[in-house]
Amino acid sequence: MSRFGVAVLASGTGTNLQAILDQLHGQEEGVAVVGVASDKPGAEALERARGAQVPAATFPASEHPDREARDAAMADWLEGAGADLIVLAGYMQLLSPEFVGRFRNRIINVHPALLPSFAGIDAVGQAIEHGVRVTGVTVHFVDEGVDSGPIILQRAVPVRPGRDRDELEDAIHRTEHALLPEAVRMIAAGRVSVDSANGRVVTIRQQRT
Repeated sequence: MSRFGVAVLASGTGTNLQAILDQLHGQEEGVAVVGVASDKPGAEALERARGAQVPAATFPASEHPDREARDAAMADWLEGAGADLIVLAGYMQLLSPEFVGRFRNRIINVHPALLPSFAGIDAVGQAIEHGVRVTGVTVHFVDEGVDSGPIILQRAVPVRPGRDRDELEDAIHRTEHALLPEAVRMIAAGRVSVDSANGRVVTIRQQRT
């Protein structure tokens, strides 16, 4: 099987990156994490990458004249690393339209809610404030909007009666760590495509037996 290169963008601790490294990197699916990029030079995700001997780079805003220039430099680096898919795993910057267009339908994000509900920042807080009994996790393709791209996978997470934020965040993180690698695995296997007649719809083909 030929290698399928995955690059991860992360701003923080990189626990979703670690899930991809643990479950997919260098294993039988043919997936290899080929690079990790961050806007934060001190991000723990960079240390996780180096610990797995994965190339890592930083692209802080202060080193570029604007977002477009920063994203262009990052895009060049990602292409040079051989990225077939770019995964946003706690990346806390908006990507420029030029970056999204360059990697159309090759960027995915994991969001801690059942989109389109509770898009944007603090999705867990939004869910608690709204009083929902079920929230969840969504993996979706990235477009030029905020958490608005076509949905690939979703998984529900119940909100327990006590509505304890730490408990809910822990349950959501565990779900992210399972759902995101699952989505990457399916994309690498060529099982995921965006419907040509309706760009909002993602088709998932059954795995061959």
